[in-house]
Formats: sequence, C-alpha cells, structure tokens
Amino acid sequence: MAQQLLSRALVSASWLSAALKGSQTGAALRVLDASFYFPAIRDGRKEYAEKHIPGALYFDIDECKDKSSPYEVMLPSEADFAKYVGKLGINNESHVVVYDADQLGMYYAPRAWWMFKVFGHQKVSVLDGGFRNWLKQGLPVTTEVPQVKPETFKAVLDSSRVKSYEDILRNMDSKEFQLVDSRSEGRFQGSEPEPGEGINPGHIPGSSNLPFTSFLTEEGYEKSPDEIRNLFHLKGIALDKPLTITCRRGVTACQLVMASYILGKEDTAVYDGSWFEWFHRAQPQHKVSEWKKE
Repeated sequence: MAQQLLSRALVSASWLSAALKGSQTGAALRVLDASFYFPAIRDGRKEYAEKHIPGALYFDIDECKDKSSPYEVMLPSEADFAKYVGKLGINNESHVVVYDADQLGMYYAPRAWWMFKVFGHQKVSVLDGGFRNWLKQGLPVTTEVPQVKPETFKAVLDSSRVKSYEDILRNMDSKEFQLVDSRSEGRFQGSEPEPGEGINPGHIPGSSNLPFTSFLTEEGYEKSPDEIRNLFHLKGIALDKPLTITCRRGVTACQLVMASYILGKEDTAVYDGSWFEWFHRAQPQHKVSEWKKE
C-alpha cells in the first residue's frame, strides 16, 4: 500500500522495517506474531520458532482466552488479558503491531488487533500483507526470541463490542443490529463441511454472508477503502447502523471489524462464541443449513 499508516489499523512492511531500525524500541514498539495453532492444519508456535520478524514475540490466541469456557477462543477476563500482554512487555503506551504467517496475508492478526481494541488499547496495528509479504520483500527474519521486561497493562473491556449468545437470540426478534457471517459461502449455506469434528456447517437465521477473504487482494493486502465500502454496500450492509460480525470462532469476524474500522466505524461488535457456540446451544429450528447427514 502507498499509505504507510491508515488510522493505525494498518502499517506497511516498509514502515515497520524503518520503525524497528529507528528509536522506537522496547515497550514503545512491540511486534507480535499471532500465527495460530489448529490441529492437523498449522502450528503457529512452531512456525514462529523457525523464523519471525526481528523483535517479535509470539501471541498465542489459544492461550490468551477464557480457558474455563467450553467454546473455542472466547475472550479472557480483563485481569487475564492484562497479565498475558504485560508478560510480553506491553504497557498502555506501547504501539503494538500484529502479524501472522498465513498465506492469505492476514488471517489471525485481526483477532489479536480486536482483542487489544476491545480491552481499551488504541495503539495497535496490523501489518498489511502479513509475514508473507515481509518475506517477499526480502526483509530480515530471525529465530532469536527477544528477552523483554514485564510491563504493567491496564485492561478495560468495552462490553458493547462483544455480543453473547443471549444477545444474538434476542436479536432474532428485536432486529437491534445487523448480523453478518464472515465464513465462506459454502460453510454459511451448509454445502461445505466445517473444519474439525462435532460441528456441522450452517448459519444463524437472519444473518447475511460476506466472506472475510473478499477484503483481501490476491497478494494478501487489505483492499482500498473504496473497495471495502463497495463490498459492504453490495451486501446491503449499512455502516451507519449497528453491526455485529460472526464466523466460526470469532477470529475471521475481526477482519470485517477491521475493515469497517478503516472506514471510520469504530463500534462494530463480534459475536465471540460465533457459530461454534450457536451450533452447540441453539434449538434445531434456529440453525439454517443445507448439510445432509450421510
């Protein structure tokens, strides 16, 4: 992207490279690799150990979550989030830049970005194009894990940006907000399987579908603000009205939250439990799917 810094939602590889070489070191600038672990698909921690951006620490989405929940990656408490990121050398003045190593360019990083946002931290950005394009540009990598001094971080949850199962259930009648699902069309409709065991595809009644991949270029960069605006418009999604995003587990939903944030909408919410929770809790009549059991 020609733009180096866009509402602090995105930074370019050239911006980050220059910042790492400059005076912004230590807690002032903290880089996080949020590549995710998913059984039989990828091991983000192993990939981080093999190579990562110099100075980057590993942000484990599967570790920084509510471990008491039966659902997949629910938000941790304020105290647990503060403790986790404080150990990564992050305080409330740090500029946090998050990336991941997925070939799409940006997959898991927007989830980490949203977590910081929802816990009240404004100085957080996603590396546009991700690690894929960092490598493509021939920028340096390392296996060295930096040793950081623990910092104090104060987390304050903005509960208005997190929706619960009960909120979604109530919204089926009240229509308080628009509900958009960021998964692929096949998983949304129920014609393609959901990854993993014990869950079928489908969607919540009344939700519309806008796959998160629509917002990424073939090269793995975020599309332009005009293109983003058009994507929402073509789906009939009004950005001047309340909006909540859902997906499988509250990860790719954050890509749409970030896209709306780029356009100036800062109140888009995430249904944190998403389809995984809905599938296991909702009544059969509240699950729409073409899926046929064999």
